[in-house]
Amino acid sequence: MADKSNNPNSGRAPEADQPGKIRNVVLVGHTGSGKTTLVESLLLFTGNLSRQGRVEDGTTVSDFDEAEIRQQRSVNLSLEPILVDQADGAIKVNLLDTPGYADYVGDLRAGLRAADAAVFIISAAEDIDGTTKMLWDECAAVEVPRAVVVTKLDNGRTDYDGVLAMCQDAFGDNVLPAYLPRLSADGVQTGLVGLLSQCVYDYSGGKRTSSEASDDLKLEIDDARNAFIEGIIAESEDETLMDRYLGGEHIDLKVFIDDLETAVARGSFYPVLPVNPMNGVGMAELIEIMTQAFPSPLEHRVPSVTALDGTAGPELSCDPNGPLVAEVVKTTSDPYVGKISLIRIFSGTLTADATVHVSGHFLSDRGHDDHDVDEKIGALTCPLGKTQRVIQSAVAGDVVAVAKLTRAETGDTLSDKDAPLLMQPWTMPEPLLPIAVVAHSKADEDKLSQGLNRLLAEDPTLRLEHNVDTHQLVLWCMGEAHLDVLLDRLTNRYGVAVDTVPVKVALRETFSAEAGGHGRHVKQSGGHGQYAVCDIKVEPLPSGAGFEFVDKVVGGSVPRQFIPSVEKGVRAQMERGVVAGYAVQDIRVTLHDGKAHSVDSSDMAFQTAGALALKDAAEKGNVSLLEPVDEVAVIVADDYVGAIMGDFSTRRGRVLGSEPVGSSGRTKVMAEVPQLEMSRYAVDLRSLSHGTGTFSRTYVRHEPMPSHIAEKVRAAD
Repeated sequence: MADKSNNPNSGRAPEADQPGKIRNVVLVGHTGSGKTTLVESLLLFTGNLSRQGRVEDGTTVSDFDEAEIRQQRSVNLSLEPILVDQADGAIKVNLLDTPGYADYVGDLRAGLRAADAAVFIISAAEDIDGTTKMLWDECAAVEVPRAVVVTKLDNGRTDYDGVLAMCQDAFGDNVLPAYLPRLSADGVQTGLVGLLSQCVYDYSGGKRTSSEASDDLKLEIDDARNAFIEGIIAESEDETLMDRYLGGEHIDLKVFIDDLETAVARGSFYPVLPVNPMNGVGMAELIEIMTQAFPSPLEHRVPSVTALDGTAGPELSCDPNGPLVAEVVKTTSDPYVGKISLIRIFSGTLTADATVHVSGHFLSDRGHDDHDVDEKIGALTCPLGKTQRVIQSAVAGDVVAVAKLTRAETGDTLSDKDAPLLMQPWTMPEPLLPIAVVAHSKADEDKLSQGLNRLLAEDPTLRLEHNVDTHQLVLWCMGEAHLDVLLDRLTNRYGVAVDTVPVKVALRETFSAEAGGHGRHVKQSGGHGQYAVCDIKVEPLPSGAGFEFVDKVVGGSVPRQFIPSVEKGVRAQMERGVVAGYAVQDIRVTLHDGKAHSVDSSDMAFQTAGALALKDAAEKGNVSLLEPVDEVAVIVADDYVGAIMGDFSTRRGRVLGSEPVGSSGRTKVMAEVPQLEMSRYAVDLRSLSHGTGTFSRTYVRHEPMPSHIAEKVRAAD
């Protein structure tokens, strides 16, 4: 690879003074496809990093998080800006490296929010699986322009034509090669052939050289070149171009290049480029696509904003002189620097040491606190691995890092303190894998709350639940890999050891048949005694009916002032449960008789008698357990519908129906499934559907649990 160690870019903080000189590019691809290696190769090729500046411990520049080093894969969105020197001035390219594992789709969405285009990376050594298709769908959902990069062609089992066929089958016909690979005798990619230019670009000598293709090679690439040009023409706004081309008219190469760049920028055409990051093959060509074909922030629509009271805000553009509106797209913690916020500026200019307003994203349902506060910006930096290079300001369209924003969290809006605004947030994925945690020791218990709050500030895909029914602290995660990283950070970054325990399900109890109960609370221990007797009848009510208390006392056997006391005691016992310790619901309790003492009866005595009466009624054996049932909606590729329905039957589920999802070859399957059977469904569905399935769940009701399962639950309790 060409090593530009003496390039003036090396160690220089990349800055841009206008949005048109910025490109924000997110790298997307499956784990192991080579995203992070590609970032480092681009840094080396452009001279933004010298070989002497590489990480020497076997990790890469942007994988420096402790969890990333231990797991040997990216688990964070990271930023690596580079400067690309051009004749009319340098262009700053902000490379946003995203994790490729499905558990980290939240970081992918954050990267897509910050970016204006994507490089989608495919490993030629692997098939295009469900996770890769999911990543492409995430890009398509926000209509981000894309180019496709194919890596690892030097693997002996690879076939570029086969990879292209898989890409077109998975992503559509507009995925077409712009270059073909050149391989050495031992199968290593050493160069490229440009289909438009018909030039050979050779990297085998350590630097890039170009030459015109031979006549034999031109004949060999003719079919691929024609297909590529016809694909460009199909996207052209010149309706005469196809007829002119097919008629044999000579068309200037610049016409095709301009139409290609326009089609790529608007996200309707996806050129494919084979690269070898290990020796730098394709780096110049990829940089050309990023700087010439990818749109600048000026072409990116700014998300809508509102005032803090919810009224419509101004319509913004990517204008450095406009009102300040920026967004925290990622929050991380460094053991030495502290909290670091990755910020995309959409409008205005962000200046070091300025005071801004921080508007919260209001994810209160996930354990995040609402906040609405002014904060002073510290230093603005451009990261290079662990190194933070200081800059003085960042204009609209740029992405920078800010240290020690104490209140800002991922998804928050930064705006002018005198005219605060709130940006419409991007959609956060719903965490669906629950795990209960307890502090390992008393010392850990004291630090647990602070550690969890730091995790919440970093990761909006995490939900923290204090379950009032089971009294458990539950982390809702995206999957097992996500959970492993969270526990790793708690232990190694924040010094909090926790133990995981099975998640309890909020069961309920109810009466399955009518029963009578007698409650007698009589105590005499000298002085003022306690005396209360009550007789009740308990009847089951329909599911969801709640609780009714009926007074049918005649003759004053229970004085009027103590009837509410009986009800209060019954309600308290319902909360505590009557058999297995679960709250009782859906019953009617009728108070029909009792006894009182003129001196020793009291409010507390009748509360106790009411509770005893309910327990006595339960001892007749007419109590059953109720379990919560969720309505589950699974969206999955058509090939896996049968497996999903069969799996629901093993979970005691009832399939409600299915329906096609558009014309995407996917189906929504709906079922009602007991929550007891859903604790690991996020993991199991990924296995069943080969990574293609997603699901949502909504509580619908409690219903009677089968007797054989209820017996096991009671035995376990």
